[in-house]
Amino acid sequence: MDKVNILGVKVDMVGIDEAADKIMEFLDEDKVHAVFTPNSEIIMRAYRDAEFCKLLNGADLLTADGIGVVYASRILKKPINERAAGYDIARKVLKKMNDTGHKLFLFGGKPGVAEEAKEKLLIDYPNLNIVGTRNGYFKSEEESEIVEEINSSGADMLFVCLGAPKQEEWINRNKENLKVRAALGIGGSLDVFAGRVERAPEIFCKLGLEWFYRLLKEPWRIGRMMDLPKFAVTVLLHGKKYKQD
Repeated sequence: MDKVNILGVKVDMVGIDEAADKIMEFLDEDKVHAVFTPNSEIIMRAYRDAEFCKLLNGADLLTADGIGVVYASRILKKPINERAAGYDIARKVLKKMNDTGHKLFLFGGKPGVAEEAKEKLLIDYPNLNIVGTRNGYFKSEEESEIVEEINSSGADMLFVCLGAPKQEEWINRNKENLKVRAALGIGGSLDVFAGRVERAPEIFCKLGLEWFYRLLKEPWRIGRMMDLPKFAVTVLLHGKKYKQD
């Protein structure tokens, strides 16, 4: 797959369908595949943190979760055709898994969220094989226990919803001990699956204004959102310094 180097983060130039197809291919390979979906905020963190940038680039698939990342690719003359958000990719993957029998483990969210997500997902995908759930509240000494729980379930696919950068770091730290074939870091998707958080209306998503909708709903995000204009300026000023393969 072709990539675009955005401030050091090498994002795969794939859309939602292509990403979902690639993830399903991972299930046929005997290794753990890490899938991350960086948005502008995450790329800015990687720009400031070389170790985190290296972690992201070590993933098997990096998709553009955020219209800002798509615009950045256009500025750099290697345009990504569409935003490939973790939630949208996960929905495509779930639809495919509903027909394949592959096993899924849901990890993350507040206590009760993963269980609620399971109930709602089984309404949409009645043949989905969800073999385990675990909330995202744990101490560091519990990690090996969580990994064992996931492995014992026989899961092929793992959705890790701890928020960035915690989920990416957790997957990277534990992937050598996991027996799943694909581990996806997909942020707050479990809350949406569970019905606890409403996703932005389709018109906001199509216009690339999902971030603005979230800001209207959660004004406390304003501090984090300040990375959006910083990201745009940084790409304009420094983006072309990064070599495009």
